[in-house]
Amino acid sequence: MFCPVCSSKETKVVDSRLASDGLAIRRRRECVKCVYRFSTVEEMELLDIVVVKRDGKRESYSRNKVERGILQSLTKRPYTQEKFDRIVAAIERDIQRKKKREVTSQEIGEIVMKHLRKFDKIAYIRFASIYRQFQDVKKFQSEIKMLEEKN
Repeated sequence: MFCPVCSSKETKVVDSRLASDGLAIRRRRECVKCVYRFSTVEEMELLDIVVVKRDGKRESYSRNKVERGILQSLTKRPYTQEKFDRIVAAIERDIQRKKKREVTSQEIGEIVMKHLRKFDKIAYIRFASIYRQFQDVKKFQSEIKMLEEKN
């Protein structure tokens, strides 16, 4: 880890703590050269997971794509960065629980919708309308009715 002030490679960990959600470790570091203190966060990363798209193409899992899809659905909705990070971590945890090297984009979409349904109902409807490609108002209405019935 390079020091953000002097760019020295010589840093030491002064303190490590588990984040409140248990999904990350915060490390307090100190530069050996200039004695500047800074914090870093270590998070779990999904590695070697291949996403199989609807058209059969395969690509590496991208956390950024999941985040962008969720952010789009959360446009002008109230949420905190901490809650956003938690939902993304929960989605990735569910993907890992599948214990598969290949996961379909449909499986990921369903996991995202499951978490968005609990997180923000409006964001869920927005995401579902794009993910499920609603062609008419009736499909949209039936999704809203189903959402109301589950509450």
